[in-house]
Amino acid sequence: MDLNCGEIVDNGVSVADMGQRIFDMILKAASGEPTKSEQHGYGQNEFVPWQVGAVM
Repeated sequence: MDLNCGEIVDNGVSVADMGQRIFDMILKAASGEPTKSEQHGYGQNEFVPWQVGAVM
């Protein structure tokens, strides 16, 4: 995950502040900034809800 939302419980960060961080990250990703998985070369495979083709 690119953002640790556990800071709400662990460090007392407000839900509103965390929501703003999430929103800012979405805007950055939508503007072309690579996500952590893309930086590490997993960008094409991080979310595959179903496999295309034959599955054994």
